[in-house]
This record gives sequence, structure tokens and C-alpha cells, in this order.
Amino acid sequence: MAAILIVEDDEKYCDSLSGIVRGMGHEVVCADSLTRGLRALSSRTFDILFLEVQMPDGNGLDVLSEILAHPFPPEVIIITDFRTPEDAKVAIEKGAWCYMKKEFSKNEITLLIINILEYRKKKTGDHAGTPVAHANFEGIVGSSPSIKFCKYLVASVAKTDSNVFITGETGTGKELIASAIHAHSQRAQNNFVTVDCTALPAELVESILFGYEKGSFTGAEKSRDGLIKQAHGGTLFLDEVGELPLGVQSSFLRVIQEHSFRPVGYQKEIQSDFRLIVASNRDLEDMVRQGQFRDDLLFRIRSFTIEVPPLRKRSRDIRELAEYYTFKLCRQYGIEQKTFAPEFFHALDAYTWPGNVRELIHALENALIAAQQEPALFAKHLPTYIRIWLTRTSLGAVESADKAAAALEASGPLLKLKDVRSRALAHTEEKYLTNLMRVANSDIAAACRISGLSRTRLYVLLKKYRIATHF
Repeated sequence: MAAILIVEDDEKYCDSLSGIVRGMGHEVVCADSLTRGLRALSSRTFDILFLEVQMPDGNGLDVLSEILAHPFPPEVIIITDFRTPEDAKVAIEKGAWCYMKKEFSKNEITLLIINILEYRKKKTGDHAGTPVAHANFEGIVGSSPSIKFCKYLVASVAKTDSNVFITGETGTGKELIASAIHAHSQRAQNNFVTVDCTALPAELVESILFGYEKGSFTGAEKSRDGLIKQAHGGTLFLDEVGELPLGVQSSFLRVIQEHSFRPVGYQKEIQSDFRLIVASNRDLEDMVRQGQFRDDLLFRIRSFTIEVPPLRKRSRDIRELAEYYTFKLCRQYGIEQKTFAPEFFHALDAYTWPGNVRELIHALENALIAAQQEPALFAKHLPTYIRIWLTRTSLGAVESADKAAAALEASGPLLKLKDVRSRALAHTEEKYLTNLMRVANSDIAAACRISGLSRTRLYVLLKKYRIATHF
């Protein structure tokens, strides 16, 4: 008998789905809010979770990563009345089993449950009840749902030999993820070879990757193994693979397929048994559409995809990251460990970190240098450009608050504090959303990425303030 959780606020629909599940002989638990659903998940193990997207207390897609980061995660079926291609993409990328509309038959649900339970049975085998290993990955710091899910994916794929495609903004730690996969794989005792595709001179790409025979070109005074050969038995990591010259992509495609290649000037091919991991901060699908990247190469390199979240979407990890890297930097420089003034963390939380974790590390390094022998770090020790940004942002917020207060004062008798807060918040939200749509050029997907809002929540707010989606 399996345990199945249904997170759905529509009582009639929940009863109908529960009837099908119980009719199959399985145990079913219903929760009418995300809060109650997450509480149920924390108290026991479930095999399957039916998760509604639009719940009274939030969007189901927003907690999907948190759910799948559990030590014993269920298989998640996303159910909704308002199916959109973008939400479907998000659901699948985050690890949902499927994304489906509520209009389905009893046979369809029955077959789906049977298939999922059969999959889980084969997946666990003799190791039922053993969670996927959540190893302590050096440098991958944080306990937010998004980074915990990222660790879960790393632990899962490390045991395989699949090609891995790591996506994420500059500075998020893509190389750290690649290194962790290698370190926890069966190839850990062999080389981890990093290729920075942005630093490959166009005229030397093939000789650097494939190696060359002595005398094969001017300056080739002795034979040299290429990076692909050096990765034999280990892992080859291509960082920023989108920068790989188009002319080399076809040659590299064959290397991935055959694991054999011919160094420059050689008469015969040689073998290299490597595991491939690539990373990019660019949209490779868009590059394919523009003819800048081969679609067949993209198909081959993204057997398994891990998206590293930007720091602004895991802000709860900032303090833990700051403590971890400050300790590490102090040891590196041989200086006494620093304490932190509360205002230091307030400043870190207020900043947006466009350069992500890499920028945070550089800021901490700057702060340690500025602090010299002082025992504690304060906001004044942060880089000047960050302090200027924080000051300007603060002044802008004060100005907006002053205008809102003046408008309220001019509107009549003094209101209750909660009403003042509500009006100030509405004014700020409306202004923000208007600017957001202008910056995003009315692109809803872009607006969601910038704001961190789900598509559903964004539409609700735009409708609330009657903000046009086109300017």
C-alpha cells in the first residue's frame, strides 16, 4: 500500500481524487493549503504528491524545489485548471513527474499511479527507505530550498556517468557544482580538467583541445597532449561552452559520440574515456535559433541539467555564505577570525548581488582588507560601490515614503496605522510593477525572472493595479 498526499483546496475535486486512490487500496491524506501540505510532508514519507498550482496561501510551483529537497521526496504530479507552457516548463525543470490539467479520467489517474509506483519500486530495489546521499559538498553553502534541491541533483547525478549541463548566471558557482559532481563520482581519483572556452584563442582551439604532433605547425617544437587526452579516465569540464567556436563544435560533437579524436598532425585516432560536464550562462537554445550553436551538440551535452540559482533567489543563504567564506579567507591570509556587527548582515541582505556568490566573496575579501586589525566587520568595510548603492536605494525609499505620507496627510483625517501601511505598500507595489514591465519590455517571463514572482502572482498584481502588459 502506498501513501499519497493531495494538496488541493477544492473539496469536491479532492474527494473525487481521494476516491480513486482509496479504490486502488492506497492510503490518502488531503491538505487544503500549502502550509498544511508541507507540514504533512515533514511528519512522514509519501510516495506520490498531487500538487495544485493555485493555492490560497501561494503557488505550488514556488515550493516544488523545497518538496523535492526532502531526504525521502515523493514523485510530484502538478495539477491545475490553468495550464500554461511556461508553468509546464518550470514544473518539469524543477523535477515534477508531470504537469496535467484536472480534466482526466479515472483510468488515466489509475494508470499514472501504477506507473509511478512501479518506477519507485525498481528505483529503490533492495535499498527501499534509503535516501539519496546528501553529501557535504565543499563550498556549496546554504540551506535554502533552491540550493538544497541543487545539492540533491548533484548527489543524484554524481553516481552516474551522464553528461551534465549546468546553467546559471555568472558567479553562481557552476564550476563548484561541476567539481562536486566529479569528486563524488567513480572517476574522483582521476583528473578533473577545466576548459575555459572564453579564453581559447580561435586559432589554437583544436591544438589545445586535441593536442598536436611535433612539427605539425610553426612553434610545435615537441608533441603535446590535448586537454581531452588529459581528461582520460576522469572528467572534462567545458566552462562557458557557448563560446566554443562554431567551426570546432562539429569536431567536438564527434569526440562526444565516439570518445576518439585525432590530434593535429597525427595519422591515427586516439581514445579518451572521459565524463563530460559543461556550463553556460547563455541561452543556448536562443543561440541555436540564431545559428551560433549546433542543435545536435546541444542535444548531446544536456543529458542532465542542473540550474544553479542566483544569489538574489536564495537570500536566506547570504549570512551562512558570509560566515563560511570569511572564516576561509581569514585562514588563507593568516589573520584572526572576525566577528560581525548586525548592521553588516543588514547591508549584505539589502544589496542585490548582481555578481552573485563570486561578488559576495570579493566584497568579503575587500572588507577584511579594509578592517585590518579591527576585530569585527561593519558595513563601512564593504566596497565603496556597494555602500553608495545602498545609500542611494535607502534615500529613494525614504523619498517614496515621504511622498506617500504627504499624500495621506493631504487626504484628510489621520488614518489608522494599518491603513497607512496598506496605502504605502500599494503605492510602492504599483510603482515597482510599472517600472518592472518597462524594464522587462513587457516580457512576462523576463519580468518573473527579475522580480522573483511566479507568473500567476505577477498576473494577479498587474490586474490589481490595472497595469498594462504592453507599453
